Amino acid sequence: MFAIEQTHRASARKLLCLLASRIPMMRDRWNKPSNFKGWAVCALGLFFILFGLPMLIGGTWLISIGGSWYYLPAGMAFIASGVLLMQRKRLGATVYGTLFVVTVLWSLYEVGLNGWALVPRLFGLSILLLLVLATLPVLQPAKSVRRFVLLGLGGFTAVVVTLGILLVNAGRPIIHGAVPVPTAHSAAPMAAGVDWSAYGGSYGAQRFSSLTQIDRDNVGQLAPAWEYRTGDLPSERWGAETTPLKIGDTVYLCSARNILIALDARSGKERWRYDPKIADEDIPYTAACRGVSYFAGTGKQACANRIIEGTLDARLIAVDAHTGVPCPDFGDNGTVDTKHGMGKIAPGMVSITSPPTIVRGIVVVGHQILDGERRNAPSGVIQGFDAVTGELRWAWDLARPDRPGIPPEGETYTRGTANMWTIASGDEQLGLVYLPLGNSAADYNSSTRSLPENEFASSLVALDVTTGKPVWSFQTVHMDVWDYDLGSQATLVDFPTPTGPVPALVLPSKQGELYVLDRRTGLPLTAVEERPVPAGGVEPEQRTPTQPFSLYNTLRKADITERDMWGMSPIDQMLCRIQFREATYNGIYTAPTADTHYIQYPGYNGGSDWGGVSLDPQRGVIIANYNDMPNYNRLVPRAEADRLGWFPRDDLRKPKGDPKDEGAAQIGVPYAVDVNAGWLMPYTGLLCKQPPWGGIRAIDLNSGKTLWDRPFGTARANGPFGIPSLLPLEIGTPNNGGSVITAGGLIFIAAATDNLIRAIDIATGETVWQDVLPAGGQATPMVYELDGRQYIVITAAGHHFMETPSGDYVIAYALPNIE
Repeated sequence: MFAIEQTHRASARKLLCLLASRIPMMRDRWNKPSNFKGWAVCALGLFFILFGLPMLIGGTWLISIGGSWYYLPAGMAFIASGVLLMQRKRLGATVYGTLFVVTVLWSLYEVGLNGWALVPRLFGLSILLLLVLATLPVLQPAKSVRRFVLLGLGGFTAVVVTLGILLVNAGRPIIHGAVPVPTAHSAAPMAAGVDWSAYGGSYGAQRFSSLTQIDRDNVGQLAPAWEYRTGDLPSERWGAETTPLKIGDTVYLCSARNILIALDARSGKERWRYDPKIADEDIPYTAACRGVSYFAGTGKQACANRIIEGTLDARLIAVDAHTGVPCPDFGDNGTVDTKHGMGKIAPGMVSITSPPTIVRGIVVVGHQILDGERRNAPSGVIQGFDAVTGELRWAWDLARPDRPGIPPEGETYTRGTANMWTIASGDEQLGLVYLPLGNSAADYNSSTRSLPENEFASSLVALDVTTGKPVWSFQTVHMDVWDYDLGSQATLVDFPTPTGPVPALVLPSKQGELYVLDRRTGLPLTAVEERPVPAGGVEPEQRTPTQPFSLYNTLRKADITERDMWGMSPIDQMLCRIQFREATYNGIYTAPTADTHYIQYPGYNGGSDWGGVSLDPQRGVIIANYNDMPNYNRLVPRAEADRLGWFPRDDLRKPKGDPKDEGAAQIGVPYAVDVNAGWLMPYTGLLCKQPPWGGIRAIDLNSGKTLWDRPFGTARANGPFGIPSLLPLEIGTPNNGGSVITAGGLIFIAAATDNLIRAIDIATGETVWQDVLPAGGQATPMVYELDGRQYIVITAAGHHFMETPSGDYVIAYALPNIE
């Protein structure tokens, strides 16, 4: 038996050291069964060879397409070092040491002292340096290795310590200016106070609370005051995104599938619930109910005060705010079907995911229409309903403005028009409602769109709430084929000018621009410049020569370059570089292409998405959290899309599953589209662009200047292959959800993929408190006061698209209740 084992061991050693087996001296050495260190050196050498081969091949290809020259010689050095190490020659260590020094110099040349950019270039190679140092005692020629070990350890320590310092500092705010101090007489007429009466605090959407009990000095004492679980946990496409309301002593909210719930604001105990019975087949991209609306009537009769929500199957539901019983005077016993006049609709194609906006007693409703399915998707019609009776008061079909009601029998609202899936804001005094519109159906192809669609798509439109007629519109993207629909609610403000405050609004966009408009006329109050943008693509005659850029402030960063490619190691960084070089990219508004992939940066998730911005009117500061990721897209010819099985949702041939998992069919135009959101590398799941992938910024309202800016979101829940790294470093993660500001000088926000809720000091940008949520916090918090105690409430339901853990939690935080 012993002889058989010895034979197997000898065969394994010969196989492992195949490249060295021809050298008699080495063969004799490896035949010694006690030579464990020799095994280790041989294994390290073989790893170097296997690591160097893809760098050699990929580096050659990268050079041929005009990319970096580093990877080819680096691959050669890895292979040479590996062969020499397998032969136990000290020259192998020398070759690797030289490669390490050259890599450090090359990295500093490429990216300077950018900590996250240095990680894939140096961290792995530093670990390999340690392993090489450990092999020195068994390498030939045998002599003292102390000097080499000390030198190598010194280099390793210097690199790792420098990286650590750079990574810690990379997460700190970059201060550009001092945050103004609120004046004693500063007013906040649209601020929330003891109540939180609308999604954004008010329909002015400032997301600002005048409460001051919790401040930077005592916020460290915040602890959960109560917790509630809705019991509504979809098995797929989860992501409730809910911001509750608080009126009087009651908190109102909706669950993922539209269950209306009232809670005691002191304890979080349930008072009532009403379930409208939403079927899973009606869930669109996400089982999302961002919030509900409150309408205060007159008198003490039933339903004088009511909660109104839109549902995933596009109904309006009105229930008594005190009992949860449906209002009998609203539509059909508390229900209005908003789909009348929209024609044929497949389940999930038309939904209401955002809370309605109520101005002058009119409930204004838009719809989420599934993107990328069909050119003749259901209409994006905007409707206004009487808040008491549910009667349709008007309908704005942008292609048929002459027809303010339901279309006659046999006709429908114009199909395929731009919709409003996000939240409108409103001005009760002016009687205007401000609609952030998306783009027309077939998001990535504009060849069949009508003139009215081209006029209103990707625009903020102000409607007269009493008539439903447009008063003005402001377009943020011309002929949009980048899915840069307006996802953010406009924020109302009295904007300071040399002649006095002007009624205005701040409009964030997915491409990162922040526009300031006169909310009476839609005219810009700060400079907007039409700049030339790239031409070409599959329909060059459709591309406009210019696009509107704001000179006030932009969340958009500089165009990406090959040097911005990232990864877990030099190999996947090299693969991202190859993808970058092979793709079409000419900066922002690169025209979509079919023969190659094209890079869209920023991606369709922002910039600013549905979380919008918050605004401190007392300090005159805007807080904007944002995403900073590209998309890696390609238009797919129709025949190829059919072969791949990319069919619209209502096609029985379409596989079940997450609608974002596959290409968008775009039936009715020549191309489907393949969208790699975030530009993820296969297998590792890391993004190709180097961090940060998300940030948060403070902006001076008066001047538009950035006051501070910082990465937002730690790496604790993120890592390669979906394995959490547990690192508390602020890497800057993708984020969805907004912030709230309090007069106590704090910003409360979750949104990032690290499952944390934070309090950030508005003056410095530093995190001064945080807590781990039981699920992802992709929702906007709210703030209220009851019995002299201030609460911060967040929904932790996770999000399938952000890949954060699912849940059904509503959590309230407060200071200790000291009697």
